[in-house]
Amino acid sequence: MVVRLLIWNVSESHLSLDELRDGVPALEPPSTWVWNEATERFGIVAYGEELPEAVGWAQNLIGDDPDVYEEFDT
Repeated sequence: MVVRLLIWNVSESHLSLDELRDGVPALEPPSTWVWNEATERFGIVAYGEELPEAVGWAQNLIGDDPDVYEEFDT
C-alpha cells in the first residue's frame, strides 16, 4: 500500500485554517485531513494507490501545489 503526505503552508493564503476545516470533503478511512494551527499548515495523509479526488479540491481552494509531497510504501 502507498501512503502519501501532502502539506500546504496556508500562512500566505487567502483562506484560514478554519475555512479549510469547515469545507473539507469526507475521505475514505484511513485517509485523513491534518492541520497545525501553530505553523498554519494544512494537509492530508492519503492511503491507497490513487490520490483521493479531495486533493484536487484542496489544491484548487488553496491555489497552489503542496509545499510537501512525500510518498511511502508500507
